[in-house]
Amino acid sequence: MKHAYLIIAHNEFTILTYLVKALDDVRNDIFIHFDNKAVDIPTLKVEKARLFFTKERIDVRWGDLSIVEAEYVLFAEAVKEESYDYYHLLSGVDMPLKGQDEIHRFFNTHQGKEFIGFSQYDYAKEVERKTHKYHLFPRDFKFTGEGISLFKKALRFLFIRAQYVMRYKRNKGLVFKKGTQWVSVTHEFVKYLLAKKQEVMKTYHHTFCSDEIYKQTLCWHSPFQSRLYNPHDEGAGCMRKIGWANGQLTDWKEKDHDQLIESDALFARKFSSKHLGLVANIFKHVN
Repeated sequence: MKHAYLIIAHNEFTILTYLVKALDDVRNDIFIHFDNKAVDIPTLKVEKARLFFTKERIDVRWGDLSIVEAEYVLFAEAVKEESYDYYHLLSGVDMPLKGQDEIHRFFNTHQGKEFIGFSQYDYAKEVERKTHKYHLFPRDFKFTGEGISLFKKALRFLFIRAQYVMRYKRNKGLVFKKGTQWVSVTHEFVKYLLAKKQEVMKTYHHTFCSDEIYKQTLCWHSPFQSRLYNPHDEGAGCMRKIGWANGQLTDWKEKDHDQLIESDALFARKFSSKHLGLVANIFKHVN
């Protein structure tokens, strides 16, 4: 089997260096998209895998459709290079929890399954706000503390409230699903995503956090739903261990070492250079 690792990176390049080394295997090709705002791009080297850097670099903004655009850049670049058995979408602050032999063995055993995580809580109101309302200033969702940022946040809030009062609803008739952005999917599903790109860009413009919605929604309303590995458990469904605490994404710390390496998950996120010892130990574990 041949796998493509698609990495979205914007900072923490020390972690990225460990990640690339952990994926360096003759059975893998590695594709990296660096945020257009990123500076001091690291020199990355591989010995066994092939390493590609996307020429197109998107200015990725949190919560904005630009994240989806970056994903599409990676999917398109990989498909243009080869027909891979699996495409793994990772961030630059992820790490594998298993060695490449075990990872390839797992996907060989479950070949044809789609590893997409689906949220299990009642997110109906959340998704309604994110997808059925029109969001102003989508490239500026992240609050900076500056006056103009506060103004945009307030205006966005008032505009959404007005839409509720007026009972305005866009994207009518669509039932949206959500879950983690990070997935491992087959060549067939990636081709399906690429075929739906124009539709995705039209549906999700001026929405919020579409990267956590569009893949789940497309999969659920397609024949690929029957190929889902586990639609009833978000983490197990994508084989990723993600550090959530009180609804917030947190960094894994040294104290989490045992639960990470003993996990059934194949990948984990997110890691920080503040806890580089943990990353180094995981790297040793998987090599």
